[in-house]
Amino acid sequence: MRVIVAEDSMLTRAGIVQVLTESGVEVVAQVSDAGPLLALVERSRPDAVVVDIRMPPTYTQEGLDAAEQIHQAFPKTGVLVLSQYVEARYALRLIEGNPEGAGYLLKDRVMDPAALVDALRRICDGETVVDPTIVARLMGRKRRNDPLAELTAREREVLALVAEGLTNHAIAERLVIAERTVEKHMAQIFAKLALEESPDQHRRVLAVLTLLRA
Repeated sequence: MRVIVAEDSMLTRAGIVQVLTESGVEVVAQVSDAGPLLALVERSRPDAVVVDIRMPPTYTQEGLDAAEQIHQAFPKTGVLVLSQYVEARYALRLIEGNPEGAGYLLKDRVMDPAALVDALRRICDGETVVDPTIVARLMGRKRRNDPLAELTAREREVLALVAEGLTNHAIAERLVIAERTVEKHMAQIFAKLALEESPDQHRRVLAVLTLLRA
C-alpha cells in the first residue's frame, strides 16, 4: 500500500509516518501544507492519502477541501481525514458526495498501528470508515424523526460496526455470533431503511450515510 501523509505538525506527521512504515506501508511523500497535495497525487498515484482536516494557511478546512478535490479527481485513491474534533458534519461532507473509499478518524486513534492500517486497507477496498466515537454519539442521539427507529438493538449495533468499516466476518467475531446471522441482520437493516439492491449503489455505504444524515 502506497500512501501520502499531509499533516502540518512535524511531530504528529513523523509519528504517523513511523507507524505506517513499521506496519509495512510505503509512504511515498509527506507534506506540511495541503496546497501541493493534488499535484502530488497526480504525479505519484498513491493508494490513499492521510490528511489533517485543519492545515495552513488558515487552519480551518484546507485539509478537508483537499481531500474532497482528490476524491473527485482521483476516485481510485482513498482519502482518510484526521481531526481532533468529534464533528459528524465533517464526516458527512466528506462521504456524502462520493462515499466509497473515504474515512474520518480522530487523531487519538491514529497512533494505534492496527487501527490506522486497518482503516486505510478498508478505504482502499472501497469501504467507508467513520471513527467509532462519532458513530457512538450518533447512535445515542435522540431524534424527532428517527430513520433508525425501526431497527432492533442488535441491528443498530451491527449498523454501528458497519459504519466503523468492519466486514461481516469482523462483525461476527466482535459480537461472537455466526457470520450468517450478521448477514440476516444486514438484510433486515437494508429492508427497514428501504435500501434496494442495485449495481450502481453500495448498500452498506448508503446505510452509513443514513446514520450520518439522521
